[in-house]
Amino acid sequence: MNPYALVILAALFAEYAVHLFAEAANLKTLGEPVPEEFRDIYDPAAYRRSQEYTRTKTYFGILSSTLSLAALLLFWLARGFPLLDAFVRRAGWGELPTGLLFIGALVVLRSVFSLPLSVYSTFVIEARFGFNRTTVGTFIADIVKGTLLGLVIGGPLLALVLWIFMNGGSAAWLGCWAAVTVLTLVIQFVAPTWIMPLFNKFAPIEEGGLKGAILAYAEKVRFPLQGVYVMDGSKRSSKSNAFFTGFGKYKRIALFDTLIKKHSVPELVAVVAHEIGHYKKRHILKGMAVSILHSGLMFYLLSVVLTRQGLFDAFFMDASPVYAGLVFFGVLFTPAEFFVSLGMHLLSRKHEFEADRYSAETTGAPGEMVGALRTLSVDNLSHLTPHPFYVFLHYSHPPVLERIRALRQTGATSSTTKD
Repeated sequence: MNPYALVILAALFAEYAVHLFAEAANLKTLGEPVPEEFRDIYDPAAYRRSQEYTRTKTYFGILSSTLSLAALLLFWLARGFPLLDAFVRRAGWGELPTGLLFIGALVVLRSVFSLPLSVYSTFVIEARFGFNRTTVGTFIADIVKGTLLGLVIGGPLLALVLWIFMNGGSAAWLGCWAAVTVLTLVIQFVAPTWIMPLFNKFAPIEEGGLKGAILAYAEKVRFPLQGVYVMDGSKRSSKSNAFFTGFGKYKRIALFDTLIKKHSVPELVAVVAHEIGHYKKRHILKGMAVSILHSGLMFYLLSVVLTRQGLFDAFFMDASPVYAGLVFFGVLFTPAEFFVSLGMHLLSRKHEFEADRYSAETTGAPGEMVGALRTLSVDNLSHLTPHPFYVFLHYSHPPVLERIRALRQTGATSSTTKD
């Protein structure tokens, strides 16, 4: 058998097995009693409901990943790639438009495959547990907007990448890396004002006690606050969240309207302080730097495998067009991305601890962030006692109990220092 095919199959099944083991280990943690930190706000019935939510999502995740792997293998072994290539070549277009059509057709097939899973997750699972507020109209509008956005941004970028690799020679990977880096930086600036408002409404926070408290805190920590916005998160879900995005005069902190509804002013200030902590600690810049380096490495490796006919043979392709190589590279390195994600999650969890600590130290009230985390966890039916291996594989944020205990340790240390 083709060595590339053997490597890809072995990696795909190994990754699937590892994730399956982690899911099974995580399921075994369900049924544990309510942690001490939540006994005063989590009654047994509600806690059982949170565990059932985790169980349901886990089984659905296993089903989704199993179907996805089966669909890929079926399409591959049924010689779907050469059949699709032969079909799009019948149009008689040049290599570049043929490549766009080939990759676009694969994207459409994948979207059609995933659509029923997305519908079931949104309108059955999330609705069953009282989270879903997405209407059919909003769901369809999101698909249409996302598709158009992909065509407007992704289409030209893909065309540029293909053109560079078709004409750039051995240095093509450097040109692609530069193009993607520029686009990444541009999107960071324009996303808050041009892209995100396509999907949600962002309104400046109203005058009142909350705005005054946030502005006072921002002045205290010398943060040039251009704006705190309320996002209509309730348009799609009853879950709560907050985030920091953008750079320079385009940066903003967004609080879900559901978050504001469920938390006190001091807790909301602590959440804002956490988001400002990400900025002050330069987490966004660090994450972007890692992402840029990662894309550079991927383009270099792509330039290497594009010259290997064995990779194309593994997918039953007689020819070796650049656009097909781009797709096959994605399949080949999908398992490798698993290891990259481990490092990214580790870095992200570290950053979350640092942002929590910044919030606790600058507000002088770690208990407020603890209160916010407890309420968020209960309202979102978070799994409070996940398996460590599952956390290692999947969590971009530390488990809430670890965050709470770290915050309380920060408070205890601060008190000892003052004494």
